Amino acid sequence: MTAALDHVLALLDLEVIEENIFRGVSPDERRQNVFGGQVAGQALVAAGRTVERGTVHSLHAYFLRPGDMSVPILYEVDRIRDGRSFTTRRVVAIQHGKAIFNLAASFHVDEPGVDHQLPMPPDIPAADSLPTFDELIAPVRHRFEGWPLPARPFDIRYVEPPVPWLLREGPLPARQRVWIRADGTLPDDPLLHACLVAYASDMTVLDTALLPHGFKWSDAGLMSASIDHAMWFHRPFRADDWLFYDQDSPTATGARALARGSIFTADGRLAVSVVQEGLLRTSRRVAPAGA
Repeated sequence: MTAALDHVLALLDLEVIEENIFRGVSPDERRQNVFGGQVAGQALVAAGRTVERGTVHSLHAYFLRPGDMSVPILYEVDRIRDGRSFTTRRVVAIQHGKAIFNLAASFHVDEPGVDHQLPMPPDIPAADSLPTFDELIAPVRHRFEGWPLPARPFDIRYVEPPVPWLLREGPLPARQRVWIRADGTLPDDPLLHACLVAYASDMTVLDTALLPHGFKWSDAGLMSASIDHAMWFHRPFRADDWLFYDQDSPTATGARALARGSIFTADGRLAVSVVQEGLLRTSRRVAPAGA
């Protein structure tokens, strides 16, 4: 297990303060606000630790205020319902006496039923045949002298380089396809694997909405933030196996962009569906894509 992944696992190992109250911390990084995937992952851990039966099948979350990296986050769990098949939890993340994040999560005891799915896109190159992140940016690493790139707990392989947020070169279609895998071997804990995929799902999905507009994340005058995030967990998976994340952005307007993704296992099973709306504010006027 890499040090970066070990650090994320430590972030997800919340401290128990009182019944239904947990405390999480943030990494010591030069980041302005807490990463949204971290808060979502920690909130799902808090919810899951109060559930005795079933595995998570959906979550719906709202990012209410920017998180402060310098102070812990308190997670208060409301045990909404414990049913025979479904268990529902609500989690509020609090800093400085105010809610910064709200999550509703539902857990389901597996049962037989109908089964179908859309197929995984065909002819996707294998993850191991694609360059690593370090290999991808090696030709332009000199651009980032004095800017230490953060450690990466997930191995991410881009099917269509260049990496959008780092090496954007002109408008592209609003679609992005990546392979993701936790960079190490994990224990057999379905909740942990779900929390890690919740964490990773926020790392690339909103990038997709920038592609048609010629932006990259380092552009001055661009302000971005997650507004809400929803996930549905369909079939078993492991976060330390390769997962194919097919993402697109069907629309953006009024400084809000919608992005969505389908996460498949390497053998083609649809494991997770993701939808996120993000805030994308810019100081320059942006013409409609294709105009």
